Amino acid sequence: MERSKVIFGNEMSDHAYRKAVGTKEKFIRKYGDDSHKEYHLSAVPAPAIGDILGTEQLVITPETGVEFGRKSLIVGNIRMGFGHYRISMAIASAARAMGYDPYWFDLNSFGNTTCGKIISGQNDLYSLGSRLSQQIPLFNKLVWEPINSEGFRKLTYNCTDQKTSELMVPVFRDLPKDIPYVATHVWPAQAAIHAGLTNVVNAIPDNWPMALHLAEGAIHTVQTPSAYLGYRSLRGMDKKRQLKPMPKKAIAYTGHYIDHELVRGIEEDCRMRRERAKDGKRRWLMSVGGAGAQKEIFVAIIKKLLPDIAKGDAVLFVNVGDHRNVWDALISEIPQMRSLVVEHFDDFDETKKFTEYAYNSEVKGIHAFCHSDIFAAVYSTNLLMRCSDVLITKPSELAFYPIPKLMIKRVGGHEAWGAVRAAEVGDGTYEVTTPAETCAMIDLIQRNGDIIDMMCRNILAANKIGIYKGAYRVVKLAARRR
Repeated sequence: MERSKVIFGNEMSDHAYRKAVGTKEKFIRKYGDDSHKEYHLSAVPAPAIGDILGTEQLVITPETGVEFGRKSLIVGNIRMGFGHYRISMAIASAARAMGYDPYWFDLNSFGNTTCGKIISGQNDLYSLGSRLSQQIPLFNKLVWEPINSEGFRKLTYNCTDQKTSELMVPVFRDLPKDIPYVATHVWPAQAAIHAGLTNVVNAIPDNWPMALHLAEGAIHTVQTPSAYLGYRSLRGMDKKRQLKPMPKKAIAYTGHYIDHELVRGIEEDCRMRRERAKDGKRRWLMSVGGAGAQKEIFVAIIKKLLPDIAKGDAVLFVNVGDHRNVWDALISEIPQMRSLVVEHFDDFDETKKFTEYAYNSEVKGIHAFCHSDIFAAVYSTNLLMRCSDVLITKPSELAFYPIPKLMIKRVGGHEAWGAVRAAEVGDGTYEVTTPAETCAMIDLIQRNGDIIDMMCRNILAANKIGIYKGAYRVVKLAARRR
């Protein structure tokens, strides 16, 4: 089926289709066309999460070295920032808890393929845009925000992506056609459909409907009722005509994609947060992106918390992922925090032991975490969430997690609706957009225990009605025909 010409019954113009074909041809000229090459897959233990989540990583080898069983499940993803990896870990965690054997299938890791080269190049462009958006306000206003909120929203964008993802098919040839397959980015979903896979779930990350995330032929899952309605109606994806909606069978509202370990611990984690709130103690967790965005806000936050940290009334955990340069920049900007810092770098076993200790014991100061391995870098935040009171994050994939959240300024217009969701559920603040507004919110939470108490009560209420059980439902949808 030619999926670039008709999308959910909506015909694309000849101009849009020719542009899509032209984009595909441009990528072929730049990266080559390996559609006639045979790639084979083998499985190796995934770093860091291999033991924790029972996950194996698929790698390209000269000969096929993996036999998939009846309980195998593929998690198709790409590394583009931390978000898609984080959602993939949630799916793998839920799958493992439900008795499945999850396999990690990262298209961006296949660097010598056309597929890997395209994704790596697009990832570099997106990271550059993220950095420029924070450094140049006019670029953010005139280019980045419109692209992320309206440009990616257009149905014509999906037309182009569908054509490009045809170049990603060769790496799928070793996968059984009927294997349960969950994609946490649209390219692995589109490519799986082009490759003939029949049990594909496209786990959409964003709460703002965008045609960017459409992969016709897959079941689309969304985390919120508003996203369900927006995607079902293809809201705003072509403002010049009335579009035919997505059929009911193509989309499902599941709830938030959360790891089994975090869902299982919600009640006890919230109980301990509420106890610390009564004692006037606060543990803050700051998840810092590698693009270097929002540095001004992070610096303001650390400076604001320093007096309370020095007094022992606050603790700050900072995870910079796999970007040591970001931590070095923060230390350089705030040298007065050096005496309060304990660094946990490139020792994931030590990080696990620390979080286990911190869960039940008193800790003080500033604890910085950095791991060169991307799996450890991402999963460290998961471990730290359970022993933290408030997560400081932009309203991206972390906006949906069951921990009280302070939502700082977004990076891209599509993220705004993540903060809207957290504010509606009541497990996070609205989006605070300036350093001054952020510091005011920190003061409010640090001085008033009722804020954390209220958010924890809302988390418990949301958990009772299954809001955080989306990952399990995604796995069930993928495995429904088996």
